[in-house]
Amino acid sequence: HGGFIAPRVRLVTPIDSPRASSNARLRTPASQRASRTSKEKTRAMMNTNTRVALLFACLAACVTGVQAADGDAIAPFFGFMGAMASIVFSCFGAAYGTAKSGVGIASMGVMRPELVMKSIVPVVMAGVLGIYGLIVSVIIATNIHPTGYTLFQGYAHLGSGLTTGLAGLAAGMAIGIIGDAGVRANAQQPKLFTGMLLMLIFAEALALYGLIVGIILSSAGSSAGSE
Repeated sequence: HGGFIAPRVRLVTPIDSPRASSNARLRTPASQRASRTSKEKTRAMMNTNTRVALLFACLAACVTGVQAADGDAIAPFFGFMGAMASIVFSCFGAAYGTAKSGVGIASMGVMRPELVMKSIVPVVMAGVLGIYGLIVSVIIATNIHPTGYTLFQGYAHLGSGLTTGLAGLAAGMAIGIIGDAGVRANAQQPKLFTGMLLMLIFAEALALYGLIVGIILSSAGSSAGSE
């Protein structure tokens, strides 16, 4: 009346309220929330079981192919897989150790730049892991021949590569975690440097154990081929 325009009022229903979803979750019975959680865990477990089943299916297919065909004809495949596993897994460990400890060194170097070169030890020790994998990979690759290469040699070289590579991967993860936390702590307490160095040495020893066993397995395969 008299040109007065009534303002438009928008009624906010509980569904449109920002707190509606959170309130609905709070009103959800505990049994339903537990049921949803169990369903999510079951789904994740099923995905993991599917991956494991596919892995075993691939292994079974490889074994079936070896049994169906001439074993010596397929033996070089296992030898080359061993050479690949040695260098790839070792480089994975070296890359993780370098990146993880490098993050800690960069963060620490902002406040204590004079300690950067002293804290570079984890990066050096992580880089050595790639050399371990390279050594075993070269040894395996130089002993693979197109003729006269038996299945025994292929299995020995595959075990040699996996031993060296996975040991290097484990050592790289340990070096990265220790190096990241160690260089940060050493910047605040210099007395921790010796303890950090000892932890890094024992982590590096894991890769050295794998290198020793890998060389022994590779030598066993090579000696079998020379007989």
